[in-house]
Amino acid sequence: MQATLTAASLLRSAASDKAASLAPVEGAHSAESVSAAVDSSALLQGQKAVAISHNGSVYRLQATKLGKLILTK
Repeated sequence: MQATLTAASLLRSAASDKAASLAPVEGAHSAESVSAAVDSSALLQGQKAVAISHNGSVYRLQATKLGKLILTK
């Protein structure tokens, strides 16, 4: 079974989690301008592959046996 996630919902969740942990750095951009990183385990949730809906298209994110990620349309 594959889960379908939207990129916006994942990034919104990751951004809110990261915003609390980001400390201001002199000369750095504000926390709002820094793109949030989403851990692959949060995307895959224990599965080998997950479907991601983005701008009306569905993509497949798959983890390989060697720990690499493949994104296909």
